[in-house]
Amino acid sequence: MYSSIQDLIEQATGRQLPLHRIVLENEMALTGKTEEQVYELLERHYDVMVSSAKKALTQPQQMIGGLVTGVASKQYAYETPLVGKYLNSVMAMALSASEVNASMGLVCAAPTGGASGVLPAVLLGTGEKLGCIKQQLLDALLVAAGVGALITKNATVSGAEGGCQAECGTAAAMGAAAVVTLAGGTPEACANAIAIALMNCKGLVCDPVAGMVQLPCAFRNTSQAVNAIISADMALAGQQSVIPADEVIEAMFRVGKMLPEALRETAMGGIAVTKTARDLTEGLGGRTIGTPGDPGKR
Repeated sequence: MYSSIQDLIEQATGRQLPLHRIVLENEMALTGKTEEQVYELLERHYDVMVSSAKKALTQPQQMIGGLVTGVASKQYAYETPLVGKYLNSVMAMALSASEVNASMGLVCAAPTGGASGVLPAVLLGTGEKLGCIKQQLLDALLVAAGVGALITKNATVSGAEGGCQAECGTAAAMGAAAVVTLAGGTPEACANAIAIALMNCKGLVCDPVAGMVQLPCAFRNTSQAVNAIISADMALAGQQSVIPADEVIEAMFRVGKMLPEALRETAMGGIAVTKTARDLTEGLGGRTIGTPGDPGKR
């Protein structure tokens, strides 16, 4: 059993076991499931991730307001991406899962529905690039799940409680750990990748336009998928976080608590109260939201 990232890393290092084995043992102890049952559940979640990451690549999803309908197919069809084919594919898949979520389709909350595009995109895109087999992908998914569980335990993954840093930021940390795992990195590199990914989005607010999980959620899934990969690459290159992952997680939690209510999923601040966002909200049949405390703009 472990209660922190450091504890998880020390157990893996001390016992000379890969991280996924430590997470697996913990999951078996907590749930009473066998190894086979744990992997069966992982595979079901993985299949949902694959479906959501690919569904909208060529088939735009219909949703209330249609604020992000077709964004995945547009990115997927982009033939000259400056970031290269690998990252563009990851971006497109993150957008796809976001479209599926916004259209009330089936997604795997990793850690939430609003952040459900990050981990599938990172897993599938990196797995394809590295030529990974399915078992490697499931092992990486298990590591990501362990990281997400620890952040949930020691901080929060709720946008309403901690802003988007708690949702997409946590997803980026989970994805970074998964990428390091797929690349054969050390447990220490995983911890550094987690910390770097979270530091990269510290303070990210949650300001959904019209209160719907569409904008800016879909684009943040994309940016945090890329964040996961570059954070993993930095860690694999030997970059040190300096601030331990557990302290970064604690800092993220404190920052989330400091964010005003208007910037925590209420649609009362940020881009949600721009003129265009207010017009969109009104056009969708909702009240026009303005600055908190300013009834003249409501």
